[in-house]
Amino acid sequence: MARVDIILNGRPYGLACDDGQEQRLRELGSYVDARLREVAHDASGGSETQLLVLTALMLADEIFDLRAELGGPRRPVPAPAPEVVHAPRAEDESVIAAVDSLAKRIEDIAARLDRT
Repeated sequence: MARVDIILNGRPYGLACDDGQEQRLRELGSYVDARLREVAHDASGGSETQLLVLTALMLADEIFDLRAELGGPRRPVPAPAPEVVHAPRAEDESVIAAVDSLAKRIEDIAARLDRT
């Protein structure tokens, strides 16, 4: 497992990746950083977390637009269920619930942005 440091909005982030994927991760980090800086420049105020959320939504919007242009699905296709399913532990269930809640909130925000 390789380790790559990327910079997002002036802050370093150390990430692990598969061997041989280091350059790709650096390129992705540079792209996200450029988009994040655009959002930061256009946004008045806002916390770093808000800037990251807005950037994530903007990138998701780009993906949806590209999928629409290519005739693909607007929403991501869920991954197939794993062959072996283990019962989630209590802490896994709380994490799943939190992620589901955040996903719903992001979908609501995206829907509001689509209407504007």
